[in-house]
Amino acid sequence: MNGKVYLVGAGPGDPELLTLRALRLLQTADVVLHDDLVAPEILALVAPTARVENVGKRCGAKTVRQEEINFLLVTLAESGLQVVRLKSGDPMIFGRAGEEIGALRRANISFEVVPGITSALGAAAAVGIPLTDRRASSTLVLTAGHRASRTADAQWSQSAATGSTVVVYMPGQDYAGMAARLKNSGISGETPCVIVSRATTPHQQAHYTTISNLADSPKLAAPTLLIVGEVVKFAQHTQNPETTLPALVRRVWRETERLP
Repeated sequence: MNGKVYLVGAGPGDPELLTLRALRLLQTADVVLHDDLVAPEILALVAPTARVENVGKRCGAKTVRQEEINFLLVTLAESGLQVVRLKSGDPMIFGRAGEEIGALRRANISFEVVPGITSALGAAAAVGIPLTDRRASSTLVLTAGHRASRTADAQWSQSAATGSTVVVYMPGQDYAGMAARLKNSGISGETPCVIVSRATTPHQQAHYTTISNLADSPKLAAPTLLIVGEVVKFAQHTQNPETTLPALVRRVWRETERLP
């Protein structure tokens, strides 16, 4: 029997945002190797007969090295198993999918990539921000906070010059340092931004501010991402927790229950 590896996107957190293909694979997999940020509600959809292992990392603390993950994928597939490598968001965006695909190709292992809704899209939709808008921005830049500190400011300067929307994955909690790098790249301190925590889940929070005031922002629970740009002005800036997407769904549901 030939095994196969599926690199599957789990989406930003809400299990209803899984693709049908992802759901079917979770229900038929022999093994699921998942990242730490995959929501428990999604893991609950895995077939009870499947072996499930957390091979992710959080806050820089690795549980399993990438080389070990690559070895597991190859070894399990060579033994004839159907393996799901479940990644938060989309596997091809900050998911190290390229390294795993390279290992599978070298071992002649069959694989398939199943896209997921990346966190930037899920978070923006949840707080009602258009990431591009002809009145404000026609360019979208996705970057990672843990790399931003080692990236030349000139690279972000090009984005600032075009008025791009910048989404920073894993921005960390050094907001003062992040604000300084954004300003050094030419982005105005008055530029609006929002920190979104646990997007699309019942625990979602959003804090709206500007680059100049970013350092004073609360330390919201991970996972978070930072959306920067004039498009943030198009969001409804209320901080009321009852306006988060999951809260709105619950309110509408409660109202429908009262209908005759």
